[in-house]
Amino acid sequence: MKKQLIQFNFPGMTERQYDQVWDEIRRAGHPSPAGLVHHICSFRDNNCLIFDVWESREAFDRFGKVLMPILYKLGVDEVNPKITPVHYEISGVDATVSH
Repeated sequence: MKKQLIQFNFPGMTERQYDQVWDEIRRAGHPSPAGLVHHICSFRDNNCLIFDVWESREAFDRFGKVLMPILYKLGVDEVNPKITPVHYEISGVDATVSH
């Protein structure tokens, strides 16, 4: 299965809300979600920008069953992610490459 790049843009989401989401994810027993390779969050112009790399679309979809009820519980508006297959990946000091 091909790795997937998942991009979210949550307009108006605050750093506090983001931290609450992760608190709830940890409470639900997923401190390091199965299949998540990389997770990056940034805030810009009143938007929460999230970029994830997942081992597969299936792994991301499984985690969505945990994430979506948490977002709903915390009052975060649902947004549709952009999902694209990873073509090329390089990471770390030792330049590990994956295609």
